[in-house]
Amino acid sequence: MPLLIQNRGLDRISATTELFDKYPHLQENARTFHSKPLVDVDPKCLLYVQQREFAATTPADSNVSVIGSDDATTCHLVVLRHTGSGAVCLAHCDGSSTWSEIPLLVKAVTSLSNVGKEGRLELHLVGGFNDESKTSHKLSHSILAAFQKQKEDIHLETCCITEMNDIIVDGNHRPIVYGIGVNVKTGDVFPSSFTYKGPAEELRSARTFTGGQMADIYDSSQGRVKIGPCKWSPNLDIAFWLSQNDDTILKYLSTSPMAEPPHFVQHMKSTIQFLLEHPDSDSLFPGGQPQFYHRTERGDWERATQS
Repeated sequence: MPLLIQNRGLDRISATTELFDKYPHLQENARTFHSKPLVDVDPKCLLYVQQREFAATTPADSNVSVIGSDDATTCHLVVLRHTGSGAVCLAHCDGSSTWSEIPLLVKAVTSLSNVGKEGRLELHLVGGFNDESKTSHKLSHSILAAFQKQKEDIHLETCCITEMNDIIVDGNHRPIVYGIGVNVKTGDVFPSSFTYKGPAEELRSARTFTGGQMADIYDSSQGRVKIGPCKWSPNLDIAFWLSQNDDTILKYLSTSPMAEPPHFVQHMKSTIQFLLEHPDSDSLFPGGQPQFYHRTERGDWERATQS
């Protein structure tokens, strides 16, 4: 089935402008969404999703109340939820392999739901802006097209993407909303930003930096975060970036240099430093096993000992 908008199948579209012209209520919904205040989320109930990651859970999860992600410029944040079971998935998509990623998200939600029962799959898309290279436009179109190819009925509810998530600041285009959270108990999706991006923030960033594919980072049945095993080779050449100025790093390591959040350069440097300190990824995964993290009684994520 195609994507559904107001219970009617979406015809093939060639661009987001065509989508918003045809369905003006989506424009109104996007304006309403990006005008909402940022919600402050307690890290003790948060499951943070980094770029090229996704996580899914259900309202029964006692370890996670909110799944969130931010720092999306040209990237898109995707929330898919089944209204009957409440199963929900959040992904941070960067366009690396959209057509193979979207089926993973659908499967993550349907595997946690009895889709034959009441309820429907609802989709919320947030991210991108009017960037010069049209990276956001291409990703918006790819994601919509990939969802249209799924066999399940999927209802597009929020579409705050690209031109509907764009603002001009000091003459430069940038996103209005960089991050979102989804309340796994209620399904509410809201703008947010996060200071805590763990567990294993640098390891997970290193995985993406070295070309890791979209990864499911959470096992909801056991309430634990799973990272890796990751694979990268020693590359001392990347030390070059640590001596470069901020403008050079932004120019060459970002898809949108004028729109990045202020901590982007420091984030890139700490990721590169981590890779230099751990040139052999195998040392981080003894016996080729993933790293697991569980929620402590204090609410922190703690590395679990190997069983």
